[in-house]
Amino acid sequence: MAAFKHLFSQTQRHYFSKTPPQHNLSSLILRRLFSAEPDPDANPNFRKPLPIQPVSYPTRNQPPQSQETQSQSQPESPPEQISPQADPGTRTWTRDEMRYIKDAPVISPVSYPSRVAPLPEDRVKAEEEGSKNESDELETERRRIDDERWNAMMTRRRVLGEEQEDDDVAFPTLIKVENDDSKSKKKRKVIYDLKEAIRAVKGDNKRNFDETLEAHVKMTPELRRTDLKLSGFVRLPHGFGKTYRVAVFAEGAAADEARDAGADIVGGPELVESLRSGEVKINFDKCIATPSMMEHVKKLSKNLKQLMPDAKKGTVTNDISKTVKDAKAQSVIFKKDKTAIVHVGLGKVSFSEEALRENVGAFVNALLLAKPAGLKKSSKYAGYVDSFHICSTMGRSFHISIQSLSMAADRYNRLQLQ
Repeated sequence: MAAFKHLFSQTQRHYFSKTPPQHNLSSLILRRLFSAEPDPDANPNFRKPLPIQPVSYPTRNQPPQSQETQSQSQPESPPEQISPQADPGTRTWTRDEMRYIKDAPVISPVSYPSRVAPLPEDRVKAEEEGSKNESDELETERRRIDDERWNAMMTRRRVLGEEQEDDDVAFPTLIKVENDDSKSKKKRKVIYDLKEAIRAVKGDNKRNFDETLEAHVKMTPELRRTDLKLSGFVRLPHGFGKTYRVAVFAEGAAADEARDAGADIVGGPELVESLRSGEVKINFDKCIATPSMMEHVKKLSKNLKQLMPDAKKGTVTNDISKTVKDAKAQSVIFKKDKTAIVHVGLGKVSFSEEALRENVGAFVNALLLAKPAGLKKSSKYAGYVDSFHICSTMGRSFHISIQSLSMAADRYNRLQLQ
């Protein structure tokens, strides 16, 4: 047993002495990477790589190439930039630079004349010269054409044996044709005297009924203002040619006075209620009332409309007798419209010329008395009346001169004073 243990110890010692020493894995990797020498302790079974030996081959003889092929194969280098400060006489040029400079064109300096803007007088002279040249060319061409015509005419006379006298033919001129058409749109405005206009209106009366002589007065545009009122009435000396029916709202003595003056309808509060209910029809042309009855008459404002009594028109008064007589005497009420024009009838065309003239004078006088106080910058007619026209119901109108209207108004005032 003791011999076996001794043998085992000897074998173990021999084995461990032959075993290679143990190394760390990281140290082995670093040694392989950074050491070119072979590791003596490496594994003997590891196969070492063979070293690479250089190999040389014999060169082949190539055929000689032409000079042009060699120049094409070699890349051309761009010429070096020549500094402007260098002196070309003393500088040594390279071969490539000489090749480029030899083929370059020679550039010679060129100078241009300075341009100056033409002055206005130079331009006028140039235009005059151009027009003169054109006129000379035209004159030359005209003379050439005249000579050709003259030669042709003389040749024709020689051939035909004609003897003609040279007659100077006058140059044609335009004849202005006067337009005598009475219906032409562009007519010269004609202002008539009042007598001539009334005579023309009566001569133009060709209707089957008795037409009315109408007056249309265009006032100043300032009267289009709503705060300037223009209204009134005029008693025509020769009447209007129509019978008016007059209604009077009064009580007691005023009602009796109205009946005596010739009023057609007279009544008090009971007449107001009858007209309001419709029992009595409104078949009158003018309406007059006393101030005490206006409280009841206001209820008829929607029924009477423009016939409503008004103190400015003189239809609200205590003097019933005179007012009714004036109304029955065919007085005319006038009022401006929204375009500042007054339209009024002044009688029938069948009246005499003198009667129509007096009616027009009376209306012009009443129009001047009704002039608004707030109208500024106006004299008797200027700045107040722009134009005055008279016409028949279906006839043409005639523009009347302001001077003849003023004479008619003055004549009416003289007749009233007598």
